[in-house]
Amino acid sequence: MRIAEGYIIEFDAEMANTRRILELVPEALLDYRPHPKSMNMARLAGHIAEMGAWGTSTAKLDSLDISPVDGPAFEPYVAEKSSDLLDFFDKATAGAREAVLELSDEAMVKPWTLMRAGQELFTMPRIAVLRTMILSHIIHHRAQLGVYLRINDIPIPGMYGPSADDAPPS
Repeated sequence: MRIAEGYIIEFDAEMANTRRILELVPEALLDYRPHPKSMNMARLAGHIAEMGAWGTSTAKLDSLDISPVDGPAFEPYVAEKSSDLLDFFDKATAGAREAVLELSDEAMVKPWTLMRAGQELFTMPRIAVLRTMILSHIIHHRAQLGVYLRINDIPIPGMYGPSADDAPPS
């Protein structure tokens, strides 16, 4: 099995779980934030959704400058409607999945660099970027979004087994 195929097994499972959480984001609460330092729900959900597109950039490029000196800076995605959020997520993750599956094992271990204004932030093997900066990053913020939803009495489905909101087996 190629490295990309092994990664996609985990990616598919995590994106299915992520979509289940994003489906719960109510438009009426897009401005909600649990603390002044926290992102509002629209930005947090948008951040989760946009990371699929980051997977595409990581697969197709050898480096990315998020704020190039001679070009426009990265524009964060902020969800305005729940349906748009899901469409954005679906397109982003489908693109990432396709791009990653095109990668050879050699390309998966090739160094990949993230920069800001021409300054290197980090360099690591592409698979490590996909695993940490994409997949683990999504899981982290997905859990954060789950807390936002829980605080607002929205039942949370189990991700790796039942949650407190899942009905017990009869």
